[in-house]
Amino acid sequence: MKKILLTISSLAVALPILGARPEKILPYQDKNLTPEERADDLLSRLTLQEKTGLLMNTSVAVPRLGIKAFNWWSEAAHGVANNDAECFPNPIAMASSFDTDLVYDVFTAVSDEGRVLWRQFKGTPGQLFHGLTFWTPNINIFRDPRWGRGQETYGEDPYLTGRMAVSVVKGMQGDDDADVRKAHACVKHFAVHSGPESLRHSMDVDVSERDLRETYLPGFKVAVEEGNVEEVMTAYQRFRGIPCGANTYLMETILRNEWGFKGIITSDCWAVQDFYMQGHHEWVEDAATASAEAIKAGMNTECGNAFVYVPEAVERGLITEDDVNKSLRALLIDRYRLGEMDDIDPWENLPVSIVEGPEHKALSRKIAGESIVLLKNSGILPLKGGEKIALVGPNADNVEMMWGNYNATPKHTVTLKNALEAKVPGLVYTKGCGIVGAEYAPDPASSRFGTMPQDIGGVDLEAVAASFGLSAEFLERMINAEKSFRENFLPELDTEDVLKTLEGSDIVVFAGGISAKFEGEQMNVQLPGFSGGDKTDIELPAVQLELIKALKEAGKKIIYVNFSGSAIGMEELKENCEAILQAWYPGDEGGNAIVDILYGDVIPSAKLPVTFYKSIDQLPDFENYDMKGHTYRYFDGTPSYPFGYGLSYTTFKYGRPKMKNGQIVVKVKNSGKLDATEVVQVYVSRPGDSEGPSKTLRAFKRVNIPAGKSVKVTIPVDDQTFEWWNETEQKMLPATGKFTIYAGGNSAALKSRNVNVS
Repeated sequence: MKKILLTISSLAVALPILGARPEKILPYQDKNLTPEERADDLLSRLTLQEKTGLLMNTSVAVPRLGIKAFNWWSEAAHGVANNDAECFPNPIAMASSFDTDLVYDVFTAVSDEGRVLWRQFKGTPGQLFHGLTFWTPNINIFRDPRWGRGQETYGEDPYLTGRMAVSVVKGMQGDDDADVRKAHACVKHFAVHSGPESLRHSMDVDVSERDLRETYLPGFKVAVEEGNVEEVMTAYQRFRGIPCGANTYLMETILRNEWGFKGIITSDCWAVQDFYMQGHHEWVEDAATASAEAIKAGMNTECGNAFVYVPEAVERGLITEDDVNKSLRALLIDRYRLGEMDDIDPWENLPVSIVEGPEHKALSRKIAGESIVLLKNSGILPLKGGEKIALVGPNADNVEMMWGNYNATPKHTVTLKNALEAKVPGLVYTKGCGIVGAEYAPDPASSRFGTMPQDIGGVDLEAVAASFGLSAEFLERMINAEKSFRENFLPELDTEDVLKTLEGSDIVVFAGGISAKFEGEQMNVQLPGFSGGDKTDIELPAVQLELIKALKEAGKKIIYVNFSGSAIGMEELKENCEAILQAWYPGDEGGNAIVDILYGDVIPSAKLPVTFYKSIDQLPDFENYDMKGHTYRYFDGTPSYPFGYGLSYTTFKYGRPKMKNGQIVVKVKNSGKLDATEVVQVYVSRPGDSEGPSKTLRAFKRVNIPAGKSVKVTIPVDDQTFEWWNETEQKMLPATGKFTIYAGGNSAALKSRNVNVS
């Protein structure tokens, strides 16, 4: 009987081929129906166990219904991460450009590459980091320079963060009205999240409603309401006693009801486990309860595996299957909208050659050039050519440092050494010292992938790569990058040998700073100045300061190039260096971009998106989330360099701003001899509001001004310009009355005018 049934079954499969009437298309398969209608039909056909498998980031296949595996977890903070792709500068660097149009172009390029890579990996559905839903941007407020993940953000200011967020989201997602969504962006981490990394799984954060609404939420709000972002990721910590991933005030009251968010809410990875794990939040007793609380609060998908207990939660009556359906429905709708369910790809004609292609390399170089901040210049820059130059420092030829974190792994990276050698034949170079001393060298067998060969010699790359799910070429680049990193831990500094190497060189370009190997997400790093991914102070490692001081005493003129994802203490460097550039982690074209600045082929225009404090003595306790004392908006001391600061190779003079015909107008003169771009910044304060910010950024505009010329810069006034905290309503509202408007080239050098707003 079994044999007969198999024969009949085989015939049924063959009938369409023989010209018989095809099987009826079910509603969930019908492309003429809306994604909502198709999702509703599909939900009615799934078992609870199948629904559970579709709720997690590793969304499993349902073969009987033709549903492929899908993975919601991909990263693209500044390029398609963990892929052969273009590596743009880290987000904190791009924020320094104050160029929202260029950031939009960058993330359009990123999503283009994402579509190409998706096409290449479509044969292995569900593979991690090869999807269309990218968990970027990180728009948390970089309130304290000790936070290791601050490099992933767009700085300390809520307005700048919001404008950058909209550009990233729109660039990633493409046209909101398109039949097929190009990709997903995901704003994270919702909400009030910025370290310490070591406490994120257990800490409880509580801030005033004013700080919440005025500082921590605006970037998320504008990303939802203006950017139409598709996803929001919840944070690890508790907020006012309740984990963010189950916090109905954040997820339902604010995000869903007030802002009208219709998209997907995802957990941070393994954050739901934090709800119940011993030593973490211990907020509920078990995984079933944790899953139920997350789903009831509105979570759609979990990164992790606590949701495997969803059937148990239903069985125990903690949630209903209707609750599960509500969470899953949004995921199914969005999979249809991405074209993934139907193998529809309107971007299938994008050529593979765009990935790390010439256009994207040029774009990376351009945004890097606009991101490098000139902090000091005694007149030594720009270089004229022909100077006797030497290159020194641990980051001069440090490939992996250039990439930052959450990075693509490009096939070709231009370090500062590469770029200077191309510009200066016979360049003298010595590393001179490591980022930190040799005594802090890591275990040579450790790496981001666990135990890995230290060298490619004698290694079966194909076999090792397969064990990690990587290509052999990709793995080879990673091994070489790890090897390069270990070489930064040099024997004890021999200053005499360094000086001997530099004989005959008048100018030293010193490539210093740190790397994303020392600051980042929850890292196993315990070194002087660093702990668990965060910094414990902001000073440059002592071995570098020692060498710089020796170079200064030997009569060398030092151009210091700092690589970091966060503010570094600059007081000693200011004394010993003729010029200082903040290069951040500038991406795979960063070396070229720095040389463009050094030789004046690009005029510096970048501005700091964070305050550079003199030391951590100027900061409140790292665990204190209250805004008082944090960022330029509430800091009452004198920093090394203020928010918005950045020099040019020319100078600008500002007139007093004024209000006219619904616009703020300010006259700016380029008083130097070079055509250049200035970032005109507009700030607002409210006299008499002793609890509010001393001033807060409300507009900015990049303006090209010819040498010796003046321009009138006009910036439209809208409701957001004079939006202010309303104590009675406990919300941000457009306000009337007396305000002060400021305009200038940074937050500390401003011209002002009092205005009445009606």
